[in-house]
Amino acid sequence: MHPPVALVGNLGTDDEVRYLAALSAAMPEECVRPFRALTEMERATVEVAVVANSDPAEVARLPRLAWIHSLWAGVERLVRDLGAGAPPIVRLVDPELARTMAEAVLAWTYYLQRDMPAYRRQQEAAMWRPRAYRAPADTTVGLLGLGALGAAAAHRLLEAGFRVAAWSRSAPSATARAALPPIVTCAGPDALPDLLARSDIVVCLLPLTAETRGLLDARRLAAMKPGGALVNLARGPIVVTGDLLAALDAGHLSHAVLDVFDAEPLPAGSPLWRHPDVTVLPHVAAPTNPVTAAAVVAGNLRAYRATGRIPASVDTARGY
Repeated sequence: MHPPVALVGNLGTDDEVRYLAALSAAMPEECVRPFRALTEMERATVEVAVVANSDPAEVARLPRLAWIHSLWAGVERLVRDLGAGAPPIVRLVDPELARTMAEAVLAWTYYLQRDMPAYRRQQEAAMWRPRAYRAPADTTVGLLGLGALGAAAAHRLLEAGFRVAAWSRSAPSATARAALPPIVTCAGPDALPDLLARSDIVVCLLPLTAETRGLLDARRLAAMKPGGALVNLARGPIVVTGDLLAALDAGHLSHAVLDVFDAEPLPAGSPLWRHPDVTVLPHVAAPTNPVTAAAVVAGNLRAYRATGRIPASVDTARGY
């Protein structure tokens, strides 16, 4: 009999019920229990914790914890909150999550390519004015980030007929490159301004790290093509909000679609809510699917039980 698997974090009652049901169905051989339902004796035996919005104090009360499986793709909060002495952290790498994110990238790219923000303003003014059509083949989408999410998004955009270019902080490995479609790629800080300058729409899918925090500041936003648009589906602090608002107010950028923010929920007093050239979304681009996520967790845990090897984990120095 294996030690129990702890579900750690503040998911909310309904979400906790869904995740417990999905995890238990995916691995019936395991006993998955919420942290609060475990006795101190049981907590002392836990080797694996499945976490979401975790409390570092709860994690610290699992003295035999060998590794942590995140229920999210983004792990910057876990890395920050748990600190350097944390057990290995395994990110959620779920093909369904990548599919959902690619769907969102395509949807919001269409939204901008078909001038939906302008038509919304015209509706508010009761103005009937067809706008010139811009074909996908005449629209360059610049992707920031070439991990699993970026690769999936690139495939969907190419299938829809868009021109696609992509930037990453470092050159993809040979394995990663094999999964990429035939697109123009570049890497490193020196290559970023050129990518920004030739993209009609820039889509950010980068993880939040020390290097990406504030990456899209006044200087880099100024490097974007005049009239270009930004879609941020990654993490809020990658974009400097004040600099973005200044670029929009100056007319240098035409629109920004923002799904993520420095503080979430976005405070009611934020100027982003009321800016005519900003579309605000409540962090909905790619929600975790409990059933498919549970299947990923179950596969990783079974492999660990069979071999004793911890799945590939986050490089805490890099932050992902």
